[in-house]
Amino acid sequence: MNDDVLDPDAARERLAAWRERAERMAENTRAMSERIGEIRVSAGDPQGMAEATVDSTGSLVALRLTEQIRRTSPDDVARAVMTALAAAREQAATRSEEVVADTLGADSAAGQEIASRIGERLRGGPAPAEPRRRPPEDDEDYDVTQDFRS
Repeated sequence: MNDDVLDPDAARERLAAWRERAERMAENTRAMSERIGEIRVSAGDPQGMAEATVDSTGSLVALRLTEQIRRTSPDDVARAVMTALAAAREQAATRSEEVVADTLGADSAAGQEIASRIGERLRGGPAPAEPRRRPPEDDEDYDVTQDFRS
């Protein structure tokens, strides 16, 4: 048996280090949430008829249509709006994923899961396949604190 396990001082040091990592992770998560909440992205369609602005949830918060729509069929205008909306959501997903990587770390299992869910929600389908670290299902020794390690 490892002597550190029975040493109260070593145990206190490990506990203090774990607490510090947990607090740092919580602060990073709050910062990530705030930064993502501030995201606003605008994108247009290739024909220049529509510009859609979305927030971090992908909700349409503004729509600008150009005079060109007066000479265009309603179906083409609708396609332009949907194209602009999809482009804005794609940019919002990319920006959100960058914020997650910047605040939680690109190698963080929690960060990868959050980025994947954001991408899936904003893109309307599964995010591009990138392997996610998953706990072994039958492994009793899986360390759930892996994201708190430096």
